[in-house]
Amino acid sequence: MKIQTALLTLSLTALPVSAAIACDAPATPAVPDGEGATLEEMIAAQTEVKTFQASNAEYLACVDEQMTAEQNLVDEGDEGAQKRYALAAADYNAAVSREEQVAADFNTAIRAYKAANPD
Repeated sequence: MKIQTALLTLSLTALPVSAAIACDAPATPAVPDGEGATLEEMIAAQTEVKTFQASNAEYLACVDEQMTAEQNLVDEGDEGAQKRYALAAADYNAAVSREEQVAADFNTAIRAYKAANPD
Protein backbone atom coordinates (compact mmCIF):
# COMPACT_ATOMS: atom_id res chain seq x y z
CA MET A 1 0.00 0.00 0.00
CA LYS A 2 2.81 2.43 0.85
CA ILE A 3 4.46 1.70 -2.50
CA GLN A 4 1.24 2.45 -4.39
CA THR A 5 0.78 5.71 -2.49
CA ALA A 6 4.38 6.70 -3.17
CA LEU A 7 4.01 5.90 -6.88
CA LEU A 8 0.78 7.89 -7.09
CA THR A 9 2.40 10.86 -5.38
CA LEU A 10 5.41 10.65 -7.67
CA SER A 11 3.28 10.43 -10.79
CA LEU A 12 1.17 13.42 -9.75
CA THR A 13 4.23 15.56 -9.08
CA ALA A 14 5.68 14.59 -12.46
CA LEU A 15 2.64 15.95 -14.34
CA PRO A 16 3.13 19.25 -16.12
CA VAL A 17 1.41 22.20 -14.51
CA SER A 18 -1.00 22.43 -17.45
CA ALA A 19 -2.33 18.99 -16.59
CA ALA A 20 -2.74 19.95 -12.95
CA ILE A 21 -4.74 23.08 -13.78
CA ALA A 22 -7.91 22.06 -15.59
CA CYS A 23 -9.58 24.94 -17.38
CA ASP A 24 -12.94 24.23 -18.98
CA ALA A 25 -14.06 26.61 -21.71
CA PRO A 26 -17.74 27.53 -21.45
CA ALA A 27 -20.16 26.51 -24.17
CA THR A 28 -20.92 29.25 -26.67
CA PRO A 29 -24.58 30.30 -26.41
CA ALA A 30 -26.89 30.24 -29.39
CA VAL A 31 -27.99 33.69 -30.51
CA PRO A 32 -31.49 33.92 -31.99
CA ASP A 33 -32.32 35.52 -35.30
CA GLY A 34 -33.45 38.92 -34.08
CA GLU A 35 -35.74 39.44 -37.04
CA GLY A 36 -38.06 36.61 -36.03
CA ALA A 37 -37.35 36.35 -32.31
CA THR A 38 -39.81 37.25 -29.59
CA LEU A 39 -38.95 39.68 -26.81
CA GLU A 40 -38.81 36.74 -24.40
CA GLU A 41 -36.33 34.91 -26.65
CA MET A 42 -34.15 38.01 -26.84
CA ILE A 43 -34.20 38.46 -23.07
CA ALA A 44 -33.33 34.77 -22.58
CA ALA A 45 -30.48 35.12 -25.07
CA GLN A 46 -29.22 38.19 -23.23
CA THR A 47 -29.15 36.21 -19.99
CA GLU A 48 -27.28 33.36 -21.70
CA VAL A 49 -24.76 35.80 -23.19
CA LYS A 50 -24.14 37.42 -19.80
CA THR A 51 -23.71 34.00 -18.19
CA PHE A 52 -21.30 33.01 -20.96
CA GLN A 53 -19.29 36.20 -20.46
CA ALA A 54 -19.00 35.58 -16.72
CA SER A 55 -17.98 31.96 -17.27
CA ASN A 56 -15.52 33.00 -19.95
CA ALA A 57 -13.93 35.51 -17.55
CA GLU A 58 -13.37 32.65 -15.09
CA TYR A 59 -11.95 30.52 -17.90
CA LEU A 60 -9.59 33.30 -18.98
CA ALA A 61 -8.39 33.72 -15.39
CA CYS A 62 -7.72 29.99 -15.21
CA VAL A 63 -5.79 29.96 -18.49
CA ASP A 64 -3.87 33.04 -17.34
CA GLU A 65 -2.81 31.13 -14.21
CA GLN A 66 -1.78 28.25 -16.42
CA MET A 67 0.29 30.56 -18.62
CA THR A 68 1.99 32.09 -15.58
CA ALA A 69 2.86 28.65 -14.25
CA GLU A 70 4.23 27.54 -17.61
CA GLN A 71 6.26 30.75 -17.96
CA ASN A 72 7.80 30.06 -14.55
CA LEU A 73 8.74 26.58 -15.77
CA VAL A 74 10.24 28.08 -18.95
CA ASP A 75 12.34 30.37 -16.75
CA GLU A 76 13.48 27.31 -14.76
CA GLY A 77 14.59 25.57 -17.96
CA ASP A 78 11.71 23.13 -18.55
CA GLU A 79 12.05 22.31 -22.26
CA GLY A 80 8.39 21.35 -22.78
CA ALA A 81 6.98 24.36 -20.96
CA GLN A 82 7.40 26.75 -23.90
CA LYS A 83 5.16 24.58 -26.08
CA ARG A 84 2.56 24.26 -23.30
CA TYR A 85 2.72 28.03 -22.78
CA ALA A 86 2.10 28.62 -26.48
CA LEU A 87 -0.87 26.25 -26.44
CA ALA A 88 -2.34 28.00 -23.41
CA ALA A 89 -1.83 31.40 -25.06
CA ALA A 90 -3.62 30.14 -28.18
CA ASP A 91 -6.50 28.91 -26.00
CA TYR A 92 -6.65 32.29 -24.28
CA ASN A 93 -6.72 34.19 -27.57
CA ALA A 94 -9.36 31.85 -29.01
CA ALA A 95 -11.56 32.41 -25.94
CA VAL A 96 -11.26 36.19 -26.31
CA SER A 97 -12.15 35.93 -30.01
CA ARG A 98 -15.10 33.64 -29.22
CA GLU A 99 -16.44 36.15 -26.68
CA GLU A 100 -16.04 39.03 -29.13
CA GLN A 101 -17.92 37.02 -31.78
CA VAL A 102 -20.77 36.19 -29.38
CA ALA A 103 -21.08 39.89 -28.48
CA ALA A 104 -21.06 40.93 -32.14
CA ASP A 105 -23.65 38.28 -33.04
CA PHE A 106 -25.91 39.33 -30.17
CA ASN A 107 -25.60 43.01 -31.09
CA THR A 108 -26.56 42.14 -34.67
CA ALA A 109 -29.57 40.22 -33.34
CA ILE A 110 -30.61 43.21 -31.21
CA ARG A 111 -30.44 45.55 -34.22
CA ALA A 112 -32.46 43.08 -36.31
CA TYR A 113 -35.03 42.72 -33.50
CA LYS A 114 -35.38 46.51 -33.17
CA ALA A 115 -35.73 46.91 -36.93
CA ALA A 116 -38.45 44.23 -37.05
CA ASN A 117 -40.23 45.59 -33.95
CA PRO A 118 -40.02 49.39 -34.19
CA ASP A 119 -42.61 50.17 -31.51
